[in-house]
Amino acid sequence: MEMVVQRIFVIVILGLFTLIPCYAAIPSTTQRLINKVNKDGPYLGIVIPNMFEMNPLLQHSNFQSTNTIDFAGKRFRFGTIHEQQVVLVMTGLAMINAGATTQLLLSLFNIKGVVHYGIAGNANSSMNIGDVTIPQFWAHTALWNWQRYGDGPDDELALEINGDYTRKIGYLNFANYSTNVGNCSSGDNFLNNVWYQPEEIFPVDGVPEQRQHAFWLPIDSYYLEISKKLEGLELEKCVNSTTCLSTTPKVAIVSKGASANIFLDNASYRDFLYDKFGISLVDMESAAVALVCRQQRVPYVVFRALSDLAGGGSAESNEAAAFASLAANNSVVVVVEFVRILASMEWEWQSLNM
Repeated sequence: MEMVVQRIFVIVILGLFTLIPCYAAIPSTTQRLINKVNKDGPYLGIVIPNMFEMNPLLQHSNFQSTNTIDFAGKRFRFGTIHEQQVVLVMTGLAMINAGATTQLLLSLFNIKGVVHYGIAGNANSSMNIGDVTIPQFWAHTALWNWQRYGDGPDDELALEINGDYTRKIGYLNFANYSTNVGNCSSGDNFLNNVWYQPEEIFPVDGVPEQRQHAFWLPIDSYYLEISKKLEGLELEKCVNSTTCLSTTPKVAIVSKGASANIFLDNASYRDFLYDKFGISLVDMESAAVALVCRQQRVPYVVFRALSDLAGGGSAESNEAAAFASLAANNSVVVVVEFVRILASMEWEWQSLNM
């Protein structure tokens, strides 16, 4: 009797499992749409953090919309820019949203390259609000090993011996930024040191479950060469008839950019990043896009327009909201021109090989 009851219980449980829908699966209607658009690919993926940064592109005369596919809370907008097939997707704020959306884009669709754009905080006092920057390298600067109080630069970090953490990249000593210390030693602070760490990555062409490490992530060399043709592009300097910048914005290739899940509005940390690492701009998404593209071996480039000098100190109005719309518009101008040049070069290459 006990055996019969057990068998009935197992049958009932299995029956219940068959009634639970598999939400991770792609609905058949959506899969058919994905299959259809992929046959018409490949596409240039354009990854955008927020709607106010996307709207200028949606409204641009050179963007022609064809259709959309909604899946997993994301809307993938298909169309063309200068006859280049593109798919646009908005990520939402910060690193997890940016990384997850980029991975979803690359997993679902036939993507030949990724363009990421938006606004950013300036960390380089020689740059100006409204400038559109093209960093050659990106890093995630909020992966830390926070060292215990009492240990110093010569002391091994926790788990360093296993290869999990390193002291090769550098550290931030909080004591260097103490104020009003009175009779206390200015060389001491309970927060001690944080050590910057590389990301663990698992490239698509690597061995599964065997990690590699990466801190600086280079943009694609071909996309960089195309980007050099953008320098000298005319950009807007006025938000409206009464709000204008004192200098005309420019397109500039810079050395490095950084991302973290932090809205940086602190001059001391801004200067630290520039002095320590040569970082010219900061945002909350680009390094996540870069990391996914690096793992999937997909070429990428990032365009970020400066909306404020992080932490203040600019002669211009330094509230991020004051020039955010101008910065977003300028970044779109650069993206559209980049796509135009890319499309023309691809057309020329195809013509030569016909």
